[in-house]
Amino acid sequence: MLACSFQKDHKVFLRLAIALFIACAYSRSVRADPANDQNWPAWRGPLATGASPTADPPTTWSDTQNIKWKAEIPGEGTSTPIVWGDRVFVLAAIDTDKRGQAATPAELPPPPDRGGGRRGRGGMGRGTPPSNVYQFVILCLDRKTGKLLWQQVAREEVPHEGRHPSEGSFASPSPVTDGKNVYAFFGSRGLYCYDMDGKLQWSKDLGKMRIFLTFGEGSSPALCGDSLIINWDNEDGSFITALDKSTGKTLWKTTRNEHTAWATPLIVDVGGKAQIVTIATSKTRTYDATSGKLLWEGPGLTRNVIPSPVAADGIAYVMSGYQGHSAMAIRLDKTADSNSSDPIVWKFGKKTPYVPSPLLYNGRLWFFADNAEIVTCLEAKSGKPIIDGQRIDGLLGVFASPVAAAGKVYLIGRNGGVVVMKDGNEPKVIATNHLDDKFDASPALAGADLFLRGQHTLYCISESAIQ
Repeated sequence: MLACSFQKDHKVFLRLAIALFIACAYSRSVRADPANDQNWPAWRGPLATGASPTADPPTTWSDTQNIKWKAEIPGEGTSTPIVWGDRVFVLAAIDTDKRGQAATPAELPPPPDRGGGRRGRGGMGRGTPPSNVYQFVILCLDRKTGKLLWQQVAREEVPHEGRHPSEGSFASPSPVTDGKNVYAFFGSRGLYCYDMDGKLQWSKDLGKMRIFLTFGEGSSPALCGDSLIINWDNEDGSFITALDKSTGKTLWKTTRNEHTAWATPLIVDVGGKAQIVTIATSKTRTYDATSGKLLWEGPGLTRNVIPSPVAADGIAYVMSGYQGHSAMAIRLDKTADSNSSDPIVWKFGKKTPYVPSPLLYNGRLWFFADNAEIVTCLEAKSGKPIIDGQRIDGLLGVFASPVAAAGKVYLIGRNGGVVVMKDGNEPKVIATNHLDDKFDASPALAGADLFLRGQHTLYCISESAIQ
């Protein structure tokens, strides 16, 4: 009957189609585009939860088993590779060894004094500004073979700040694609739009960030319909902005009263309207994706907020874990009305992550404690623990975020270990794998393939590999 009514009234159909498109053609909490499900179009996958609804990668592998191909990636980078169709995209920063104009001490931001601890005041981990020119590049690889199809240099310059000497990179934000163009974001080095064949469509300079203790930059862009959403939290003029994805033109820009945070904004659909969820130390906030208007703000998290939020079934899950532990579940349909009942469903105050983002899969919320190989799994709707801080043998140190597909959860360690667990209310380890590499970047899953980015190598792991 609905189809018949549309046939009788084409104007109604047109208005409905336009409304749905404007609301958010690419919603990251609802599968609006089936093509996204077959790919890994952004840093936390097609649903922005860390899970793929269609992938089924291997459970076991080694240097001699289920390695489809290995590709050398130049320079440095900790961003996640993204996958669309037969192409894989990776960002990197290459030290050219060419000397350039280094930043002088007067040009550098002073160490912010926010009190509350030695690391906040003493400069632990403060990166030294480089004096060499870096190339900021995007690479496109053939998914079947790992062959380099094209490589483009977005910018060459000496970074104005350093980054964490052992745990950061100058290519930390992940790219994003809509299948037509790929958007490479290098933070203070700009945002670049390329078509799938590597032709530059436009670029945008958003300014220079001043990062707390020069730890380095990291927040990735998020796609919402015809817009790119960028959260620019730093020590000198934080804001959130929407850019037209076809031109790079600024659609709106909203000031934020926040210090440095690294979490990627999350796009959610609430009652047919796109909202943006952001998290930071001072406040958790939601914005209207069309106008940038602040819709709701609530409690903030700990200092140095890095893990990105996730959402499903009208609830957003936010957390962080530096100098404290904090996790909350927030009802999104109540945040727009300040007079409504408390939107916070539950709180959890222990064993939350510092760097890795949480995984939301089949109604369960998985996350690490700090940067350690200790896993907690909660029932998402209630916050009830299923696993309450279990140490995972085979991992040593964790920066990469967990991912999941086909009833399997993949936990990645910095020591080259990957432990695969069976998802469910009684999770158990089903495989432990190891490669001679260091994994800080979060993996990507698509089809039968698992993509793991090491220090200088991208691995495609697949049971279709020739043994």
